Amino acid sequence: MRVAVKNALAIAGVAALAGVAFALWTHYRAVDLSEALSRQETGSRLRIAAESYYAHRDLPESASLDDASAPAPLVAAVRAGSLATYVDADAADPAVWAGTEVGGHVLTVHDPYTEQARLLAQLDQALVLGVVALLLVSGALAVFIGQRLARRIGAASATALRIADGELAARVGNTIAGAGRDEVTALGGAVDAMAAELRARLEAERRVTADIAHELRTPVTGLVTAAELLPPGRPSELVRDRVSRLRGLIEDVLEVARLETDGEQGARERIGADLLAERAVAAAEKPVRLEVAEPAEVDTDPRRVQRILVNLLRNAHRHGRPPVVLSVRGATLTVADHGPGFPADLLADGPRRFRTGRAERGGGHGLGLTIAVGQARVIGAELRFGTAESGGARADLVLG
Repeated sequence: MRVAVKNALAIAGVAALAGVAFALWTHYRAVDLSEALSRQETGSRLRIAAESYYAHRDLPESASLDDASAPAPLVAAVRAGSLATYVDADAADPAVWAGTEVGGHVLTVHDPYTEQARLLAQLDQALVLGVVALLLVSGALAVFIGQRLARRIGAASATALRIADGELAARVGNTIAGAGRDEVTALGGAVDAMAAELRARLEAERRVTADIAHELRTPVTGLVTAAELLPPGRPSELVRDRVSRLRGLIEDVLEVARLETDGEQGARERIGADLLAERAVAAAEKPVRLEVAEPAEVDTDPRRVQRILVNLLRNAHRHGRPPVVLSVRGATLTVADHGPGFPADLLADGPRRFRTGRAERGGGHGLGLTIAVGQARVIGAELRFGTAESGGARADLVLG
């Protein structure tokens, strides 16, 4: 249940309880006052009638002896030896009775209670209408306050999700600005402070990584040159292979560092998705089965798309099993293999640097998929990882 609805129900419930309690108190208080005044007036007339009876054996017109219509509770109270009053508000003709015993008879006096009953009924209607109006007003006010709070919390939540997705420049305080100082504002400030600290740490990490890669570039270039001077033979080939892989790793680290900055931008042009796939297959230099189901033209950066697809194809060859298939369906290019598939943590959280997943997918430094995700983000494409029908790994590149 949403916060706005909960707040509305809570405030309306409290208002309802308060309104009903006040209405009941007002009702019973009005009944008590009305009956007390009527009993007092009728009792005074009874005393006058009793004095007239004892003095002149005469009764006023409104008094009677042993009236058969007198309420039974009143007669019983009088027979018990007391002066009694009784309000018969539920009768067809509401009346207030007073009675006392004179000479072995029950002397009673009664006055109409119709007007008082009518006024009390009108008061009850007014109280009911007041409670209903209170519920409507308090409910509307509660919905307004709850929706305002819910909008602020929703805006803060959306901004927090943007931060979690990597948009570390987003700030919760900007989305709830001018809303006053309260717990939501304090929470937004805490999230903003966390985002700023996280951004600073990631920036520091990126700078350190880039600096290390830059520092390694010069000696590795020297190693490549020296390896080329080695005499032919198996040991020389092994050295050249390892040096080449080391140079590739350094270049990948530098590319990751560049992609993590906000300065990278794609150079867009209109091109066929099938042509992009053909170029990637040629650049991969590995056996790939190309399937074009629905050719389409896309507006994207061909160089970065090729980089993404080549990394996906090489990853499929390195960690999966053949056949590796690159299929084109509209603006979606899919790379699938027949290996063990992506690990569960990669499917849940995406690729991470220097992490290749489970052991059965082989070795590697784990930067290929990270670079692919970074390049896709630069060109505004979506890269999704899943499981192919064959059970192997599947990566869908959806171009904008």
